[in-house]
Amino acid sequence: MSERPFRPHPKPAPRPDRPKASAPAARLPSIGPDKAHELAIAGLSWMAADPERLDRFLALSGLDHGSIRAAAGQPGFLSAVLDHIAFDEPSLLAFAAEIGEAPETIAAARALLSGPSLWDTP
Repeated sequence: MSERPFRPHPKPAPRPDRPKASAPAARLPSIGPDKAHELAIAGLSWMAADPERLDRFLALSGLDHGSIRAAAGQPGFLSAVLDHIAFDEPSLLAFAAEIGEAPETIAAARALLSGPSLWDTP
C-alpha cells in the first residue's frame, strides 16, 4: 500500500471586506510628570512604612538599606518603585486605596516614568 504524499492545507487569504480584529487599546488617565513623580515618591514612602515590604523591594532590586538614598537619585529608580508596586496586584490595590487614587492612575504614572515601550507601538 502506498502512502499519500504530505500536502499542507493552504492558509486562506484574508478577506479584504473585513477589517482585521485587534485588541482594544488600554486607556490610561492622562497625568503629568509632576504627578507621576509624586505618586512614585508616595509609593516609596508606602513601602518604607512596612519593613517587610521594603526588604522585599530591596532584595528584588539588588539594593540594600545603605544604598537606597544613592539609588533614589538615579534615573529609572522611581519607575522601578512603581514597577514593583504595579506588578503585584494586592500591593497595587492596597497602595491605591491608601493614597486615594485609582490603580489606573498609578499605571499611568508608571508608564510615564518608564517611557515608551516597544510593546506599546503598533
